[in-house]
Amino acid sequence: MKASIKDSNQRSLTLVMTVLAIATVCLATAALCIGSYGISASDTLQILAGAITGTVGDWTQMAQTIILQVRIPRILAAILVGAALAVAGTSYQGIFRNPLVSPDLLGVSSGACIGAALAILIRAGQIGVQAAAFIGGIAAVAMTIAIPKIIKRESTIALVLSGVIVSGFCASILGLLKYIADPESTLPEIIYWQMGSLAKADYDTLIYAGPIIIICIIVLLAMRWRVNVLSLGDQEAKALGVNLRFERGIVIVLSTLLTASAVSLAGTIGWIGLVLPHLARFLVGPNVARSMPVAFIMAAGFMLIVDTLARFSGIEIPLSILTGLIGTPFFVVLLAKQRGML
Repeated sequence: MKASIKDSNQRSLTLVMTVLAIATVCLATAALCIGSYGISASDTLQILAGAITGTVGDWTQMAQTIILQVRIPRILAAILVGAALAVAGTSYQGIFRNPLVSPDLLGVSSGACIGAALAILIRAGQIGVQAAAFIGGIAAVAMTIAIPKIIKRESTIALVLSGVIVSGFCASILGLLKYIADPESTLPEIIYWQMGSLAKADYDTLIYAGPIIIICIIVLLAMRWRVNVLSLGDQEAKALGVNLRFERGIVIVLSTLLTASAVSLAGTIGWIGLVLPHLARFLVGPNVARSMPVAFIMAAGFMLIVDTLARFSGIEIPLSILTGLIGTPFFVVLLAKQRGML
């Protein structure tokens, strides 16, 4: 009987994953065609085939440049950012046993904003902004982890409160940087970066952030069973032979690297790491081993939709505006369904 239930659940998970994977591929293909400069599906496929085989067709040079140099790196960046935030959010919610935890819990986003703002002020260029944001995010989390050790209260609650303290401190510093920024040049750029965008994503930026995101996702997906055990509680995990401090530390470090990499690549994007893990649990249950891969694929598809909408009109709409407009009502409906109100 138990084996039959397990097989049924596995088939259900396989079906959900297959449908989501096909949908994500379709969304990526549509994203290649849609934009202020529309390109037909046949031309898009011919350009992709030509890039692989080296053949030349009757498509325009502009269409080829847009597909190969603009939209492909942007689509890859959207997939990586969405997947990174969802996996980090699922991991944080699991180890902290709190479904309202988001990937910026430990101050990653706040620290990354300071790093990016400093790089923008000194005009360090896109790669410089990306590197500074990553370093700033890691530095903020290092401060968050150091505070409980300094006060000698190394508990989960102390870590979360430290994250709140560091985020507030970083917000004050960021406010100071905005105050001294040139209101006609650097200030708008800082604000726009804060609101999230993939407009400047290219192969160079992917080279720096992509490998970190891919490696961290692979390791966390491999550890998702351990995250599941950690979500049971300290006593239960210890009874199952889990080294709490070591394994929780690895999950926190990997999730932090994921969040810092995503923020350095696209700026601050809200709701992805909070809402998508909820939706995954709604589809396949609370088991982290099942919900993490589902959240991974769903977030990639969701980011493709949001980014396509952001650039559809030709005016770059900040991603956080769209994720907030879509995510807020969606989250309310999802919570209502989970509690049987709808």
